[in-house]
Amino acid sequence: MVREPLSADQIERGRLLGSLLRSARGDRTMVDVARQAGISVETLRKIEGGRIPTPAFFTVAAVGTALDLSLDDLLRRVHEAVPRTAAAV
Repeated sequence: MVREPLSADQIERGRLLGSLLRSARGDRTMVDVARQAGISVETLRKIEGGRIPTPAFFTVAAVGTALDLSLDDLLRRVHEAVPRTAAAV
């Protein structure tokens, strides 16, 4: 199976998601959050750094739960942060 290249908008949304999660983590360590979410620290590091621009739904849900963030709140925040031209697509 060949994957289509990601668009610039998808990459930017991944960066925004990572930034929001990193900010929500606050003073908590990556180890603590990753352990609570049931993912590896490296996966969390890649998501927060925007190197996984389209993380799996259940991974985002698990990290959101570990950080007491709802998926609705994350979606709203990412949507608000995306420039108008990208949001219209």
